[in-house]
Amino acid sequence: MSKASAGSREKLVEAGMRLLEERGPEALNARALAAEIGASTMAVYTHFGGMTGMYEALGREAFARFERHLRQVPDTDDPVADLLVLGLAYREFAMASPQRYRLMFGIASPGALPSFGHDLTAEGTPATAAEMNDAFALLPRVVRRAMNAGRIRRDDPVLVAGQIWCMIHGYVLLESAGVFGQEGRGVPHILGPHVINLLVGLGDERAAAERSAGQALLNVEAAGAPAKEPAPRRGRRPRPAR
Repeated sequence: MSKASAGSREKLVEAGMRLLEERGPEALNARALAAEIGASTMAVYTHFGGMTGMYEALGREAFARFERHLRQVPDTDDPVADLLVLGLAYREFAMASPQRYRLMFGIASPGALPSFGHDLTAEGTPATAAEMNDAFALLPRVVRRAMNAGRIRRDDPVLVAGQIWCMIHGYVLLESAGVFGQEGRGVPHILGPHVINLLVGLGDERAAAERSAGQALLNVEAAGAPAKEPAPRRGRRPRPAR
């Protein structure tokens, strides 16, 4: 592929990522993408074979950016705190780029969706997209560190990572739908307690898990990421009777 051709392909992917986030998946079509880079619609078919290939390229690029975002989380001497910071980084990406996140997991699209087929069960196989495999590999790596430190029971790190992924994925979808009120309110009231309970279920001591959660927030704040607890609302509604 010539430099000019590669450059055109990269421009189309970048234009697609921008249109997706600014206008939603409905805005993605060959004509709109070509117009963004000043080319004819044939460019989409030349480089991607059509919109199905375009969606796959966008999904791969989104996972690549996701992986780079998660990889910024450094290792410390507390692997459980690192695991929690990784979860907060996951949430941060999903909330900052909701349309890209939805495309990555095939949640919303007017047409064909990328299907990378990552099966996390014991009999499962890796995804067909290396970008998705690379992103997911960061999670079982930290899980394995927590096991080696004696914080959680030894098990298949991939299966445990799948449980954690299930939790955080469900959480960010609910938060993005607004069911936890203003952005960020669900972190201390819903996500935090849920994570602690999961860690205890995996074998950690509750007090140790709570200390690691506190350390995770300190690490995030020290890094300058926006994961602080939001100010409480005025005039909170009373809780319903149980």
